[in-house]
Amino acid sequence: MNAVVVPFALGFVLVVGAAWALTLYNGLVASRRECDRAWSNIDVLLKQRHDELPRLVEVCRGHAAFERGTLEAVVAARSLLQEARTMPAQARASSSLSAALRNLFAVAEGYPDLKASEGFLRLQGRIAELENQIADRRELYNAAVTAWNTRLEQLPGVFLARLSGMQPRELWRAPADERAAPRLGLA
Repeated sequence: MNAVVVPFALGFVLVVGAAWALTLYNGLVASRRECDRAWSNIDVLLKQRHDELPRLVEVCRGHAAFERGTLEAVVAARSLLQEARTMPAQARASSSLSAALRNLFAVAEGYPDLKASEGFLRLQGRIAELENQIADRRELYNAAVTAWNTRLEQLPGVFLARLSGMQPRELWRAPADERAAPRLGLA
């Protein structure tokens, strides 16, 4: 009787252990895919914003007195985002573009004809909407990355993650200049 029970018990432990490891691994893969999905949602919005910018620049160029340097900063930031290949590089470039757009909209306040332009107002509203959606998606991305990184550090997942070569991901962080307290020109 012992000759039958010992191999059966050993086989049972191996099957349960393999099922447990498989479930753990599949959970890690699902968590990694959630990070990818969250990033892809940001990427879709970045593309939409990217496609709106040439129209915005053209509307602003139509007003001869509009500041050339401001438009060049938007175009340069757009190009930087287009050339970024990694998620951290895209995050930095996207933040630069957001800052350039905020500056463009602030400068536009001094141009009443531009502010009254239906095309400018429509594009400004669309880009502001996209910026808000991007901010929301960044929050969801950071939640997915936090869950992923936590799973990679927790026992027993840490061992399987290391064996599988799974690496932590970076959170989307605002650049230092955006975290600094703004200088208000109140006199």
